[in-house]
Amino acid sequence: MAEITKINKELVSEFEPARIRVGHKYNFGTALICAGSEYMSGAAVLATGSALRSGTGLVKVFSENKILDAVRFTEPCALLELRPDTETDLLRKASGLCQKTDAVLIGSGMPVDYKHMEALTGVFLNDAANVVLDAGSLSGKPDVCERLKSMLRNRKNPAVITPHTGEFARLIGVDTGDVIACSEELALQFATGNNCIVVLKGYETLVADPSGKLYRYSRPDSGFAKGGSGDVLAGLITGLLAQHMEPYKAAVSAVFIHSKAGEAAIKELGIRSVLPSDFIRYLTTGFDKAGWLISDSDRWFKPDD
Repeated sequence: MAEITKINKELVSEFEPARIRVGHKYNFGTALICAGSEYMSGAAVLATGSALRSGTGLVKVFSENKILDAVRFTEPCALLELRPDTETDLLRKASGLCQKTDAVLIGSGMPVDYKHMEALTGVFLNDAANVVLDAGSLSGKPDVCERLKSMLRNRKNPAVITPHTGEFARLIGVDTGDVIACSEELALQFATGNNCIVVLKGYETLVADPSGKLYRYSRPDSGFAKGGSGDVLAGLITGLLAQHMEPYKAAVSAVFIHSKAGEAAIKELGIRSVLPSDFIRYLTTGFDKAGWLISDSDRWFKPDD
């Protein structure tokens, strides 16, 4: 078993992405959020809000009309792209969007039986520079999971997958109890065998990367045990990837910042009443706890810029 590195401020503070002094929105990346469905519009809203707060320059939402309406009213800074109904048009548009996108999130709030899920995921894994796979994109039938693993292995730049224990169990074909009992070994085995970053969510979160490194963040708090917490995390990872962070650094940093934002929200609002949407409001605190929020603006810029 590889040595486990603790995720803390000392680690994450070294990962902060640089910002140039004279910059515009295109300098700081574009994130594409392919998320949401008729009965889970909130997932797209949460992932979009988190990505917007991450520091990336542009966030586009690629979804159905009803989801775009929800985003339009809640996150007016986001751009909107309608997801076509026919597979040919859908895949053509998805491929085109990849050419203007630095990182893509797919799956949050999308049902596993979405008829175009496998084909759409395949386009993103083939064409996008950085990809985050969440929720519906990870919970397919065994033959679909095998094809997904093959696509992951064929990528040059490792994708990030963000399963909870149940989704991970289905992905690797074991019982959830086995994942809980052997989480470190299984996460590392999957990451190294399939060329991806595994963010295995639970009462403690593990991040495993293809090189054999394993990271752990452990601060159990039932305030996070609410639907939507994972959508905020997935959007944050995507936004950080869009700013050209290495995938494992983006994943590790997002786990820490998300947790610290949630802790701040829980402290203010209470462990019962806090909502995942509140985490987004407290990302400022998360960045501060990571050492990324600076009062001296010169620290944002490289000396030679």
